[in-house]
Amino acid sequence: MQLHRFHGGLKLPDHKADSTERPLLTLGVPRYLYVPLSQHIGAPTEPLVQPGDRVLKGQRISQAKDYICANVHAPTSGRVKDIVEHPVPHPSCLSAPCIVIESDAHDQWGERMPAWPDWRERDARSLRERVRAAGIVGMGGAAFPTAAKLNPRADKRIHTLVVNGAECEPYISCDDTLMRTSPEAILDGARIVAHIVGAERVLFAIEDNKPEALRALTDARPTEEADFLQIVSIPSIYPTGGERQLIHVLTGREVPSAGLPADLGMVCQNVGTLKAIREAILFGQPLISRIVTVTGPGIREPRNVEALIGTPFADLVAAAGGYAPGVDRLVMGGPMMGFAIGDDAAPVIKGTNCLLATRPQDTPAPGPLMPCIRCGECVRVCPANLLPQQLYWFAKSKDFDAIQDYGLFDCIECGCCAHVCPSNIPLVQYYRFAKQEIWGREKERQKADLARERFEFRQERQEREEREKAERLARKKAALAKKGPEEDKKTAIDGAIERARARKATQSDGTASSDHERSDG
Repeated sequence: MQLHRFHGGLKLPDHKADSTERPLLTLGVPRYLYVPLSQHIGAPTEPLVQPGDRVLKGQRISQAKDYICANVHAPTSGRVKDIVEHPVPHPSCLSAPCIVIESDAHDQWGERMPAWPDWRERDARSLRERVRAAGIVGMGGAAFPTAAKLNPRADKRIHTLVVNGAECEPYISCDDTLMRTSPEAILDGARIVAHIVGAERVLFAIEDNKPEALRALTDARPTEEADFLQIVSIPSIYPTGGERQLIHVLTGREVPSAGLPADLGMVCQNVGTLKAIREAILFGQPLISRIVTVTGPGIREPRNVEALIGTPFADLVAAAGGYAPGVDRLVMGGPMMGFAIGDDAAPVIKGTNCLLATRPQDTPAPGPLMPCIRCGECVRVCPANLLPQQLYWFAKSKDFDAIQDYGLFDCIECGCCAHVCPSNIPLVQYYRFAKQEIWGREKERQKADLARERFEFRQERQEREEREKAERLARKKAALAKKGPEEDKKTAIDGAIERARARKATQSDGTASSDHERSDG
C-alpha cells in the first residue's frame, strides 16, 4: 500500500519501552471511587442517584441529557457516599461534581444490557443506541461521544473505517499494550463499527515502533479478511496519530478546512474505543475501566495499568512503584499535548490515557521568553500547514477576525511549533487563548440574539393583542351602529317594561307570603 507524507511533524524519542517491558497490571477495587459527572466533550450529565443509595457494578448513575453527551456508570458495587466537588483532570486544576462511591468489596454486577452476538442482524440505529447507552467516548484522549461520531449526516456515505493505532505521543503505550493483549477484541470492534457506518474496508494503522502489536493483530486477522481489513505499518513521526494527518498518510487525501473525515467518506476510531464497543455489543457492558500508562522519569517502575473509572491517580502511581525522588510535576497525557495535574487525588476518567511524572533535571525549564525572530521553524514543522507566527501575532493583538482567516481552528494544538521555537514563545497557549475568546464571544452573541428574539416576540405578541382588542371593539361599534336609533329606543323601552314586570311579580309574591303567615298565626 502506498503511503504519503504530511507536511511538517517531528521525529521524537518515544520512550515507550519504559512502560511496555512490564506486563499489564489489573488494579483491584479501591475503597472510594470518584466518578465525575462530565468525562467527555459536550454537556454534563445529570445524576440519577442520591447519597445513601446502593449501586451495582455497571448501573447507570448519571444520565446524558443532550445529543453530545455520554452516560456514566458505576465502576463497582457499593454505596453512594456523597456527590461533591472533587479535583478532576482538567487544565484549570479546578474541582467538579463527582459521585463518590464507597466500595462494598463484592464488585457485584447489576442487570446488564442483553448480549447481541447476532449484531450482524441488527440495524445501525439499534447498535448506535447501544453504544450511546454504554457511555462510550473516544478513548484516544479527545473523549467525543462515540455514538454521535458513528452517525454522520445522511448525505455522507462512509466507505472507509480508519483505525488509529498510531499512538504517536512519546511515553504513551496504553494502545500498544491493548493491541498486544486483546487483538481479537479490537478486530471484533472494527467489524462492528464497519457494519454500523456501512464501511467497505478497514485501514488499520500502526506506527513502525510497535512491531509486537503489528504482529499480534496480523496473526489474529483471518486470511480471508486481508482485503477488507488491511493492517498497515506507518512511519513514527509525531503527530501521525492526529486524525487528519493519519488519513493523509494512508490515502493522500486532506480533510477540508473546517470539515470532517466524513466529508471524504471516512470515519476514524481509536483501538480502545473499538474494544469498548465490542464489550457493549457482545456482552452488554458499559465503559467502566480503561488501560492507563503510568510512566516518566518520576515513576519508579513505569508500566501499563488497567483501572476502574474513578480510581485516584495516587493509586495508579503506587501500583507503579511510587514516585521517584525529586518529582515536581504530574501530567495527564504525553509531554507534547498533556496538561499538568494539580492533585493526584484526581480520578481516572474515560479519556485518561497516560500519567507522566517528571523531575526538573529531566525536563529543564525553557529559557527566557524572547521576541519572534521570524526564523520560520514553526512553519516548517506545522502538520496542519499553517503560519504559526502569524497566528501568534494575531492572538497577541487580539485580532480575532484575522486569526480565523488564517485557519486558527485547523490547529490541532500538537505543540510542534512551540517545541522548535528558539525564542521560547508558548505558541500553543496563545492559540488556546484565542480559541477561548472566540468561543466566549460566540456564546455571548448567541445569548444576545436569543434575548433580542425574545424581546421581538414579546413586542409582536403585545401588538397582536392590542390589534385584536381594537378589532373586537370596532366590530361591536359597527354592530350597534347597524341597528339604528329607532331600534335602540325600542330595545330600551322593552327592557324597561320587562324590569317593571319583574318588580311587580316580586312584590306580589311578598304580599302573598305575608298574608299566609298571618293566617297561620
